[in-house]
Amino acid sequence: MVALPAYRMTSALAAPVLNRLLRRRLHQGKEDPVRLDERRGIASRPRPDGPLIWLHAASVGESQSALALVDRLTTERPGTSVLVTTGTVTSAQLMETRLPKGSFHQFAPMDCPAWVDHFFEHWKPDAALWMESELWPNLLTAIGRHGIPAALINARLSPRSFARWRRASGFAGALLGSFDLILAQSDEQAEWFRALGPATVDCVGNLKYSALPLAADAADLSALQSVVADRTVWLAASTHDGEEAIAADVHSALRADHPSLLTMIAPRHPARADAIAATLRGRGFRIARRSAGELPADDHDIYLADTMGELGLLYRVAPVAMIGGSFGEVGGHNLMEPAQLGCAILHGPDMKKTQAVADEMAQAGGALQCADGEALADAVGQLLQDAERRTALAAAAKSVADRHAGVIDRVCERLTPYLDRLGGPVS
Repeated sequence: MVALPAYRMTSALAAPVLNRLLRRRLHQGKEDPVRLDERRGIASRPRPDGPLIWLHAASVGESQSALALVDRLTTERPGTSVLVTTGTVTSAQLMETRLPKGSFHQFAPMDCPAWVDHFFEHWKPDAALWMESELWPNLLTAIGRHGIPAALINARLSPRSFARWRRASGFAGALLGSFDLILAQSDEQAEWFRALGPATVDCVGNLKYSALPLAADAADLSALQSVVADRTVWLAASTHDGEEAIAADVHSALRADHPSLLTMIAPRHPARADAIAATLRGRGFRIARRSAGELPADDHDIYLADTMGELGLLYRVAPVAMIGGSFGEVGGHNLMEPAQLGCAILHGPDMKKTQAVADEMAQAGGALQCADGEALADAVGQLLQDAERRTALAAAAKSVADRHAGVIDRVCERLTPYLDRLGGPVS
């Protein structure tokens, strides 16, 4: 318990360091120059009247999982506003396009006590919902000091994080004690959280299973479908450094058998797009870039989808999708999104961040794991040639997604006693 006051004292002295960090991140394109003060707890808009639920989701993945919950809260609790905070530019861009009426986005303050105090003095949240595993001590202890009902939703820890927290059990217990309720992703995760803290812990499943299907603009979808209608298309989605080269190698390996082949690449971080485009052009590929407003012409090899929030469009166009972050040390990305939209799913060997999902998909015959780029090329080639197998793979993946669609109902049921303290009508 001594560790928390020590952390607060140390972090109180860190404001100059955090300001330098913000400037460096701004230079790297990782912060929004117009909204930088939000990271210091200074709001860019007034607090709405009435009850306010604060939902914190660290980045894109957690934000996607939270959207179904935000939609449910704003629908069922008219007059209650939902403040969604995240810490990345990409997640902010996603929220801008997908948050429902009655909710809005701000950047989360960095964990400096003065900046946290600014945040709470302005927003005065009536309840706090945190997604997954980002545990910032000053923000969490402020929740406790203000007596705000709080829940940790879709809670997860990696084995390494659990071991580290267990060695600092007093510190972990004090932080987790800020939550009245912890809803873990799995039974194993629930046991880990019970071992660490005093909160009520339950497991209702993974909220990612209940995420709303990714959206797509109807006009954009029609335009893209029309220009690729006569082409053989596959997608490398949410790629990280090195995976664009793998996708390009797949294209090279398959284009002799598929002369009309179009490879679509959607990098996880569009800020890398200039470097990706330069590398691909240096290898002789003809590319079109979505960020430039381009659509792929017949002579383009690769469509670089370097925009945010458009995977819903791409998954609807590509019958085969490789999910990135899985051929390195990233740990993979969400398999439910392509499953909901009818893709045949491929991924690499590293799915540790979503291992339970990957295992269930594999057991259901809904996704294929590829050991390396050569295996990926073989799998993409086979699926592009075999419509029956491709359809079966996609159907099995969708069955997994459909089977777990009720997680959102169980989450809302468990949250109801806490949120009903806010007052206001519930529809």
